[in-house]
Amino acid sequence: MSIAWDMLARAPVASVPDINVTGELVRVVLSLGAIVALIFAAGWLTRRLQSRQFSGGRRLRCIETMPISTRERVMLIEADGKRLLVGVGTGGIRALHVYEGTVPVEATPAPVSTPPFAELLSRLGRKA
Repeated sequence: MSIAWDMLARAPVASVPDINVTGELVRVVLSLGAIVALIFAAGWLTRRLQSRQFSGGRRLRCIETMPISTRERVMLIEADGKRLLVGVGTGGIRALHVYEGTVPVEATPAPVSTPPFAELLSRLGRKA
């Protein structure tokens, strides 16, 4: 029995590396923050590129779409200054009506202003 204890006492002890917990935590939080920032940047870039108007050669655009059933819909399309009402379904596409004359100029809607976040919080606080 004493031989076993002597062997254990003489066995080299594996040194445990010192782990800097604070440094690792900071590294993980910064990595997570960078990933979240990349996600927001990708979303912003996607919205920015989709809303960009391509000038020159863009003569066809869909003004409005309204579903009639699960497979059929009616589309209002502007092509070369004329508006067409088109029916789209399983049987294909059919022009329902061609509007004569020039396309009316659409007024841009006024931007909707939302109250600041602090004002919303104060309203919520008053109700409670």
